[in-house]
Amino acid sequence: MSARTWSTLCLLAFGSPVFAQTPATPLQPINASLRTHWLVTENLDVGGLLENVALGAIGTAANSPKEYGPHWSGFAKRTGMVTANYGVKSSMEAGFSAMWGEDPRYERTNGQPFKSRVGHVIAMTFLARTKDGGTMPAYARFIAIPGSSFLYNAWMPDSQATVNQALIRAGLGFLSRMGENAYKEFISRH
Repeated sequence: MSARTWSTLCLLAFGSPVFAQTPATPLQPINASLRTHWLVTENLDVGGLLENVALGAIGTAANSPKEYGPHWSGFAKRTGMVTANYGVKSSMEAGFSAMWGEDPRYERTNGQPFKSRVGHVIAMTFLARTKDGGTMPAYARFIAIPGSSFLYNAWMPDSQATVNQALIRAGLGFLSRMGENAYKEFISRH
């Protein structure tokens, strides 16, 4: 589970009064430029990069995968692997969502009751907005998360390049997306 997911779940569990209620600006309908901006932001924003570094550090502390060893070069390899996997996943989601008219961006629901906001966080893990403002199953995400998890096997060490490990990564990918949604709903000011 990602560091961002853990911190978000902790804040939700302890009922932090910090949850922002600033007005949300409705998102413009997505176009090629906005989709590219989403893709770049998903991969290169400070929070995402810090999450990659944190996951590299956690993997190094646990020496997983063991083939990389518990040292600086192992940390660099792990961080690079996490970053590459996230880049592949988000690129797949951006491409497939463009084909089907899905909007992969998360839209906050400020002003709603807390329970409704939590429901929205969960629902939008599995749904995407459409061009007309409705929702549809997030087919691009259903392909991108498991697809990138199995593709990851191509460059992972043998101990991690298994079907079981890919299925675990896919499950954690959806949980991570839910954590990202919660972060965007309750903490992020953007």
